[in-house]
Amino acid sequence: MKIIVIGAVAAGTSAAAKARRNSEDAQITIYEKDSYISYSGCGMPYFLSKAVATAEELAPRDPAFFRSKYNIEIKTRHEVLSINPDEKTILVKNLATDHVFPDSYDTLILAIGARAVTPPIPGREGAHVFTLRNINDMLAIHSFLEEKRPKSAAIIGTGFIGLEMCESLVRLGVSVTLLEKLPQVTPGLDPDMAVYVEAHLKKNGIAVKTGVSIASIEATSVVLADGTTVPAELVLLSTGVRPNSELALAAGVTLGASGAILVNERMETNQPGIFACGDCIEEFHIVTGKQVYRPLGSTANKTGRIAGDCATGGNLAYRGTLGTGIFRVLGLTVGQTGLTEREAREAGYDAAICHSTKPDRPEYFGGKEMVIKAVADRETGRLLGAQIVGEAGVDKRIDVFATAITYGAKVEDLFYLDLAYAPPFSTTKDPVLYTGMILENAIHGGRPLMTAQELLARTEAGEPVTIIDTRAPAQYEKAHVEGAISIPLSELRAAIESLDKDAVTVTYCNKGVTGNAAQNILLLNGFKHVYNLSGGMNQYRMVKNSRKR
Repeated sequence: MKIIVIGAVAAGTSAAAKARRNSEDAQITIYEKDSYISYSGCGMPYFLSKAVATAEELAPRDPAFFRSKYNIEIKTRHEVLSINPDEKTILVKNLATDHVFPDSYDTLILAIGARAVTPPIPGREGAHVFTLRNINDMLAIHSFLEEKRPKSAAIIGTGFIGLEMCESLVRLGVSVTLLEKLPQVTPGLDPDMAVYVEAHLKKNGIAVKTGVSIASIEATSVVLADGTTVPAELVLLSTGVRPNSELALAAGVTLGASGAILVNERMETNQPGIFACGDCIEEFHIVTGKQVYRPLGSTANKTGRIAGDCATGGNLAYRGTLGTGIFRVLGLTVGQTGLTEREAREAGYDAAICHSTKPDRPEYFGGKEMVIKAVADRETGRLLGAQIVGEAGVDKRIDVFATAITYGAKVEDLFYLDLAYAPPFSTTKDPVLYTGMILENAIHGGRPLMTAQELLARTEAGEPVTIIDTRAPAQYEKAHVEGAISIPLSELRAAIESLDKDAVTVTYCNKGVTGNAAQNILLLNGFKHVYNLSGGMNQYRMVKNSRKR
């Protein structure tokens, strides 16, 4: 059996290695047009910030390693120009010699990846303008930083790579401006969680401009559409990636709506004998079952292994993606898994939302607060997604949520999880358990929540709402929800007779716990329409302030 793999980064090398584990007899060849193989693309920003000492640490394996360990031949600087699926042949160009030659296959695995999107901005060809997609990009940026010592940089786009590079450049003493065409940073988050990221960036001295368009890139600046000039001796384009699917399309391989290759759960394309994996394919979402494009290193390795297994007669099958991701920027960790609120509503779910602010471990052990937003289906109680922003403990919780969603957990199931507890690691009731309690109360326990956006929409529309601030009077005087009345929790029972039991009533405190206690009191005393403000005053303040910009 002759197996040819096109692409030698995460997916391609994983596919080839798994194929070899399944078959000692197969002849396996990988063609890679780049010079570097099997590297950690996600580690590149940390090399640039000198957190990783050498580039070799990100690319520790070379063709000799794969030849010695797996008996796999990797030919770098070889570009596959075309595929003929009828004859099962490919046309290859040796980029070092320009020699073009054919090769044949019994099974072909496409691991051709994706490339950085470069918007058509005048000046994008400048020597100080970069993308960061591969090791060559990284080395070019590194050389520029070492030789030119730029003092200012503009990063266009605020996804994972953009914000990780923001941290790297700041650590090198570069003044950074973030430019985003959307009205929020971190497009993968809901706006009411993105506000925490933007506030943190600004607190750390990062200039952030959202809702902007770029007119041109100049030698030492970026010019916005409104004429504003942003100093930028270095410019990074971080505006997403596009699948390298042209080679497949020319060979008659079917593409999905995103332009990525369409595969089944065995990584098979519509063309017999041709598999595909990694950043060039569409996957299906675990929650919705619909096709999505989520190019992630972890997914590339997973789909590569499945492709290599199935190409050699195995039975592995892909089980879907949640798009789980995490990144760190200037001490803040941001994690996300499953559906956002927007995605849930677009998919037709009656979404129940909660915001919870809890420490990752007890305060006496140095606990740091994290904000958790969870999304559930009100009809079934199924957990649909979660987003977390915090300084510590985010990785542990987002992985628990991802596991729970993968196995179809309902919100009430979260409370019963037997999670590890000791003061150095967690609170007695872990933030994951609290999230389940809050959502279970909201969906099944008659303790509904109202988000800050919903409350603002009601009050701005002039709808009558009784809003009760249950905090201490001094906190109320310092800041409160517009239109709220001050009734501390200890005085609420005495004030019940003065309140309208038929009115829509919203209770709140700083984070939600005391507001929930007040909600319980009112409901047990015959009030019919009582909501607790999700996330309390803290969440309301963040959302309200973001609307003032």
